[in-house]
Amino acid sequence: MAAATDIGIDLGTASILVYAKGKGIVLKEPSVVAYDKDSDKVKAIGEEARQMIGRTPGNIMAIRPLRQGVISDYVITEKMLRYFIQKSMGRRGFRKPRIVICVPSGVTDVERRAVEEATYQAGAREVTIVEEPIAAAIGAGIDITKPCGNMIVDIGGGTTDIAVISLGGIVVSSSIRIAGDNFNEAIIRYVRKNHGLFIGEQTAEAVKIKIGTAYQQPELMTMDIKGRNVVTGLPKTVTLTSEEIREALVDTVSQIVEAVHSVLEKTPPELAADVSERGIVLTGGGALLDGLEEVISERTGINTMTAENPASVVALGTGEYVEIMADFERR
Repeated sequence: MAAATDIGIDLGTASILVYAKGKGIVLKEPSVVAYDKDSDKVKAIGEEARQMIGRTPGNIMAIRPLRQGVISDYVITEKMLRYFIQKSMGRRGFRKPRIVICVPSGVTDVERRAVEEATYQAGAREVTIVEEPIAAAIGAGIDITKPCGNMIVDIGGGTTDIAVISLGGIVVSSSIRIAGDNFNEAIIRYVRKNHGLFIGEQTAEAVKIKIGTAYQQPELMTMDIKGRNVVTGLPKTVTLTSEEIREALVDTVSQIVEAVHSVLEKTPPELAADVSERGIVLTGGGALLDGLEEVISERTGINTMTAENPASVVALGTGEYVEIMADFERR
């Protein structure tokens, strides 16, 4: 990767991160596009568009063109990619960049081709696709080229990718469409059912970050939230506790733990022994949920830790992937 115009993109359901060679992460924005149906034009992209979610007039829609790690709106994804590529390359973007972009490990060939095609359309000279768990492992500082088993659980916004990696490849993996967004949905459902209050996605996200937990905590945390009363339709404030949020998230967290368990069951014995010795590494924004490490450790009996800056590791790994694999192949 000689040229300075080589970039790695973590194309996430919730946010997009761009890594530039020699500069680190140059851009992190929500993967949201505000779109005007009447004039057929894109109004805003990224953070500006995210602030419009749930607050737009009828003709403007704030959409996430990626659903569960997969392109659900091709044209808009391409526009969004083009915008982020240009923004991250700045003025000197006259040479088309070589782009490494990552996809969840469970995507089909058709979905993979759609990502590749959209990246070319957005202005790439060359496109390399890398699977998310591999990028996550590289970004977390694991040497994936050794003949040794490492287990990565990458919890994004739309998908959770679980994989055991050895010798630069994925040996066993599973990709489930349950992740950070499902935590938010579970909180929204719980608050509506137990408090008779409608809240939006942004409020749920704030609750998850501030008092969300997957494991019983010694002391209760509380948070006041505002929403709309289901019965009267008027604004109302309620106080939520961290224990309530744990209860709200129990099912979603269990599904992730079950998936980790089933990948361990399919792992060859030698690699399983490596994993139990080295532990499980959590990456992705969803890994920031308090108490997730404890729940996975307790259910699997394997030490579980979260990578440093878990939300950025996939982008970092995507940026370093080409060099690492080139070295590996030259050996």
